[in-house]
Amino acid sequence: MMKVTMTVNGKSMSGEAEGRTLLSSFLREELGLTGTHVGCDTSQCGACTVHVDGRQVKACTMFAAEAEGTDVTTIEGMANADGSLNTIQQAFQDYHGLQCGFCTPGMVMAASSLLEQNPKPSETEIREHLHGNICRCTGYHNIVKAIMAASGQDVPAVAAE
Repeated sequence: MMKVTMTVNGKSMSGEAEGRTLLSSFLREELGLTGTHVGCDTSQCGACTVHVDGRQVKACTMFAAEAEGTDVTTIEGMANADGSLNTIQQAFQDYHGLQCGFCTPGMVMAASSLLEQNPKPSETEIREHLHGNICRCTGYHNIVKAIMAASGQDVPAVAAE
C-alpha cells in the first residue's frame, strides 16, 4: 500500500492504494466520491470520465498512483460554489439529457471538456466528442441538445441517427 495525495475538486485529499488500484476505484472507495461511475472497467463506456490536470480522462484507464500530485475534478466538483447546478448540469436537466442517470456524470464531464476546447460546437462535433461515452437510454438526441444549450446556441431539432 502507498499513500496517494492529489487535489480533488479544489481540496487536498489523500488515501491508501495498492499499485494496481484504478483511479476510479480510488475516488469511489478510498475518497468516497461515488459520482464517478464504473460501468465497464475497460475504457468502453465513459461513465468514469473525470478531468486530470484539465484533461478529460477515463478514470478506469489510470492508476491512482499515476494521479499523485495532480489536480482532479469529478462530477462532485462541477456544481456552482453555492451548490446549484452549473450551466451544463442545468441544461442536462432542462433538455432531459438523462434518463437512468448512470452515464450522466461522465457525459457532463465530457461536455465540459468539449466546451472548454470548443465553446460553440456543432451537432456533428458534439456527437464526435461523445463517441467514447455510451448512453443506453436516451439515444443521445437530448444529450446533444443539452450541450448545445449549455454552449449558448439555439437548440435545433436534432436529427435521429
